[in-house]
Order: sequence, then C-alpha cells, then structure tokens
Amino acid sequence: MAADDPGRNLPPLELYVPEPKYRPGDPVDFSDIDIPPAGATARPDTAASHDDMRDHAYGLVRVLDEDHKAVGPWDPKLDAGTLRKILRAMALTRAYDERMFRAQRQGKTSFYMKCTGEEAVAIAATFALDRDDMTFPSYRQQGILIARDWSLVDMMNQVYSNKKDRLKGRQLPIMYSTKQGSFFSISGNLATQVPQAVGWAMASAAKGDTRIAATWTGEGSSAEGDFHSACIFAAVYKAPVILNVVNNQWAISSFSGFAGGDQTTFAARAVGYGIAGLRIDGNDALAVYAATQWAAERARTNKGPTLIEHFTYRAEGHSTSDDPAQYRSADEASEWPLGDPIARLKNHLIQIGEWDEERHAAMDEECAGRVKTAQKQAEKNGILGHGLHQPLETMFEEVFEEMPWHLREQEQDMLDENEAANNVAKTRNDR
Repeated sequence: MAADDPGRNLPPLELYVPEPKYRPGDPVDFSDIDIPPAGATARPDTAASHDDMRDHAYGLVRVLDEDHKAVGPWDPKLDAGTLRKILRAMALTRAYDERMFRAQRQGKTSFYMKCTGEEAVAIAATFALDRDDMTFPSYRQQGILIARDWSLVDMMNQVYSNKKDRLKGRQLPIMYSTKQGSFFSISGNLATQVPQAVGWAMASAAKGDTRIAATWTGEGSSAEGDFHSACIFAAVYKAPVILNVVNNQWAISSFSGFAGGDQTTFAARAVGYGIAGLRIDGNDALAVYAATQWAAERARTNKGPTLIEHFTYRAEGHSTSDDPAQYRSADEASEWPLGDPIARLKNHLIQIGEWDEERHAAMDEECAGRVKTAQKQAEKNGILGHGLHQPLETMFEEVFEEMPWHLREQEQDMLDENEAANNVAKTRNDR
C-alpha cells in the first residue's frame, strides 16, 4: 500500500457471521424477546394502505393474555363451538404426528416431519379461509388437511407409499397433494410453492373468480430467490394471496439469523415490497385466525396481498433425519415464552367456562384412538419395504398429457423385459 494511500489506517474489512445465542449445554434466556401485551396492537381497516402498517411488521399481534382471556381489537370473537373445533383439529394433528413418527422409527416409512408446537399456524388459519381457497403449504402444514376433515387413512397411505397411495409412490412421505382438498402438491425444493401460489392467485383474479390463495414457507426458505420473485409479482399485480412466513427460529440446523432474522423481522420484508405486513404470535390460535381473516378479506376485496410472519417455535426436530440436540440447547422448547398453542386454547376455553380438563383428556383419548384405527386400516394396504406396491408402468403415467415417443418406447421395452423375466420364472417352476 502506498504511503500516501488515504485508506492505510482503515481497519481490515470483516464479515458478520450470525451465531445462535444458545448451543447444546447452554442455559436459555429469552428475556430479550419483546413481547407486547395482548390486545395492544391496533387493528387497521382491511383497506388500509400498506404505508400505514409499517409498525405492524415490527410489533406482535396477540389476543390471548396471561389470564387466558381474549382481549383487544384483534379478538375474532369466535363462538365456543368453533373454538372447540380448532382445538380438536390441533389435538388430532398432534396425535397423528406422534403415531406417524413412531411408524417411521419402526421402519414402516422412510421419513416423517412433525409440526409439534406449530399446529395453530396451519389449523387456525385454515378455519379462517374458505373451504375452496387454494393452499400452497410447505412440509409442516399437515394440519390444513386435518382441519378440512380429510381422510387420515388417505394421508397415511401416502406416508406409507402403499397400493392405495393416490400419488402412486411418486412423492416423498408427507408430501401430500389433493385437488379436491384445495391442497397443492408439496415440494421438497424449498420456497417453490410461493411463486406458484402467487401465480394461481393471479390466474384466479384474471378469470374473475372469487377464490384466493394462501401459502406457507419457513423463515429459512424465505431467503430463497423464489420467495422474493413471488413478492415482486404479488406486489405489482396486487395478487389475492396470503404469504405466511413461519418463523419457528430454526431451519434444519441453522438458526433464523442466517435468513436475516438478526437484522429485522421477517414481516418487515413486506415494507420494502409495498405489501401489507403483519407479525403475529403464532402460538396464539385466535391471533392466527384473526390475522388470516383480515388478510383474506383484504385479498377478496382487491386490496392486495398480505405477508404474515408467524412468530413460533419448532418444539422438536426438523424431521426424523434430524437431531436438534446437536445444535441447540435442550432447554429451548421448555423455556419458549409464548407457550404451547394447544394448551393456550384449552386454557382459554376453560376460562370462559366452555371446557374442562376431563373433557380435554377424553378428547385426547378419542383422537389417539381414531388415529390408531386409521393406521390399522392404512397398513392393510401395505407399508414401505413390503415389496413393490405400484405396477412398474405407473412411472410413465400421468406425467405428460400425451406421452412422448421415446417414453413410449422405454415403457414397451420395460414391459417386454418384465414379461420375458416372468416367462423364465414360469418355465423354471414348471420343471
């Protein structure tokens, strides 16, 4: 460096590398998280300009207070029957997760992902949507199907990739898809569902339809380019779509800081795109319902998209392939300050005199029994590892509207070889 270089006394450049606050063995202290009182956040009109909602991207919409009461302007004032339905759907989802997790450990399927602690994110939101609104989930929103009373047996058939799997073994376990359930096919490629949701919503508007779209992605996946491309299109064309970012603090082993969570909130991304942004308590089922209801009305009245950050916590491993004890403190789940969504809604129902511990225990037992019965029925159709459940030719079917010639040739070659092998085997048996 030349002696007269004006930069000679500058310090060397450095990169900031995010680090989680707690690693295995560390004590946990979440006191630095700013949790405003329930009911403190204003509820703007659904036609409000996104410019008037900047504070909502940095605050936290909460409805249930420490005494389990529903307070403030975001209280959706749901009747007790609806609250019990949401509670039961969450409990059934947790029971389903527990049994499918054990099934994977027993070798009945290759893979499973639980949503423990995040049930409200999908289920309360689904109750606030119309039945035919199209959902574009990530891989931890199985609660959407359960909230829509989809068949548990059908879901398990897909997890087991058995002979009754409607997807014919073409998808990884838990990557459900059903047009009838308005549930778009889950993709293992992260964040691809977000531009798909925006495109579907734009098509719905172009056709003059009344259905909106909602999509979910993790905070880690929100760093993918697909997410940002989707936000551009959603903002420019005011697509009738709800963009849910599930901030459960961790991707598979990297914490939210690597996706930008150290610098600002994930809802704050809405500000830069000119989208309405809400940051909500994702473990408060009433806050999730109210925010989704608000965003759905905004979308249906052509006021544009909403980005909702669900501030929640992944209580267990990322998947059956993950061991969170290798990268995070064992105390995190128990110390999480926003509690458990099922317990919080249960306590609210008890507080208003519409529930009690005995009925809750009976509901849990009924849900566990229903899941067990469904599992027995699904396993009659086969489990992973018990031979080939789908005919070989299905690998060529339902991919193209008209099968290309080279695939037809490959299919015929396969069938000819299979027939020849069967003839050889038959000849040996006849001897």
